[in-house]
Amino acid sequence: MSTTSNSALSQPETSFKKLRQFAIGVLFALVLLIPKILHVRRNPRSWLLFRIFLGMAGAALVLLPVGLGTSFVPALIGLAMFTSAILLPPAKPDTSADCKARELGALVVVNGGRLNQREASSFAAQLFVGDEHISVRDPQLQPVLEIPVSEITLARAEESHDCWLLRINWAADNTAVFAYRGVFAEHLARVAETTVRSVMRPALPVLPQRRAAGA
Repeated sequence: MSTTSNSALSQPETSFKKLRQFAIGVLFALVLLIPKILHVRRNPRSWLLFRIFLGMAGAALVLLPVGLGTSFVPALIGLAMFTSAILLPPAKPDTSADCKARELGALVVVNGGRLNQREASSFAAQLFVGDEHISVRDPQLQPVLEIPVSEITLARAEESHDCWLLRINWAADNTAVFAYRGVFAEHLARVAETTVRSVMRPALPVLPQRRAAGA
């Protein structure tokens, strides 16, 4: 009798351990898959295929206990997967700074502080620095200025009252001033200055003209 009762008690414990191990395995797999899922979401086609796969897998888990008479736990997991596939939002358009940099062919993206435009309020700017152009973008990554690198005559960080300024001059007396504030204002301004100067073409030296022989 005792042997029978012990085996009866051990069966729920064994089932509980298996269920706990299964749940831990699922959670661990989800943690590993989250970065990949976020990456897939940037591709509309891949994201749609993922949702279809998730829905079909969930439906299969829901129907599995019906045919085999097994535990209801897979059915609950399948129902959650099927519901998630329906409720998941559409693919997220990839408009990150890294993707925009690749699109523009920029070498590096630096903090542009706040740009003051005429007859417009200031906004947080980003500088997409490339070999040929420096593209100034607003927080929505919309173009605001295009500065030809070959025409830049000055890129200088300077302190002004309670902030630091990055001043960029280029041909035809064009000037853009970017303001940095806060604890890291000087650091950000000097990083932007160094980055812009790294792509500037050095001015050609002026060679002295030789006097003609016998002059």
